[in-house]
Amino acid sequence: MTSTPTVAQRNRWQALVLRYPLTSFFALAMGISWLAWTPYILSLDGFGILHFRYPDFLISNQLTAILPGAYLGPLTAAFTVTAITEGRDGLRRWRRRLFQVRAGIWWYVLALVGVPAAIFMGTLAMDGAEDALRIPSVSVLAVYVPMLVLQFFTTGLAEEPGWRDFALTRLQQRHRPMVATTILGILWTIWHLPLFLTPWGGPDAVPEAIGRFFLLTMAISFVITLVFNKARQSVPLIMVLHANVNNFISVAWSQFFPGGPPDWFWGPTLGLSLLAVIVILATRGKLGFSANATQA
Repeated sequence: MTSTPTVAQRNRWQALVLRYPLTSFFALAMGISWLAWTPYILSLDGFGILHFRYPDFLISNQLTAILPGAYLGPLTAAFTVTAITEGRDGLRRWRRRLFQVRAGIWWYVLALVGVPAAIFMGTLAMDGAEDALRIPSVSVLAVYVPMLVLQFFTTGLAEEPGWRDFALTRLQQRHRPMVATTILGILWTIWHLPLFLTPWGGPDAVPEAIGRFFLLTMAISFVITLVFNKARQSVPLIMVLHANVNNFISVAWSQFFPGGPPDWFWGPTLGLSLLAVIVILATRGKLGFSANATQA
């Protein structure tokens, strides 16, 4: 008698996921991540309600405070919804796509060189940035690749199997690529919003910073959609692209443009936004999508 309501509730929940897989994914991704980030927000690093701090390790306290929630959210949501809607066969296909590295070499060039170049050129266009430009030291170059690998297995792996491989694929089955990417970009931004209550948002976590982050996220989203669609839906490749954006901004950007005013923070957003406009115009809004494309 006591087990009947539990079974019934579980069946109703599964039926809800089957009927609304995308909504279920986004609700789970945000709910789980936000719940995991709540202690960080309430700690001495955030509001100071809880009297403890997260330890620093490698990249400040992001690994100890942010990464658990980042991993638990999109990955858990994608795994759960795939398991319910597609079963074991769907999970096998999902895992197999995580190792799809085959893609044209030029897409890797875009991810590794083109995207940082866009960030660099966008900042160079800022007033006074050309005069302040410096060549980074050898130590920056030496740490760049290890930090890129770290970002790949943290930020890239935590987010992209969920946002792009699960959500973007299904959004593009329902909407045109421009609409699908816009929806995903908005929801991706919303997922990050609680982190602006922590040191992750930086000392200038004000409406301007959030607006700048939104534009940056939207620009990255359009570029990633193109690469995902044109490069055989390679999840590792878009993980590299996403990781390289974070890595260049966090490791190399301030070394190229040291001591810049706050306005220069618009440089990466400007550069990536111009790249996104080029992508949209060059593909006439199709962003490389083909209705006949199928996932392995």
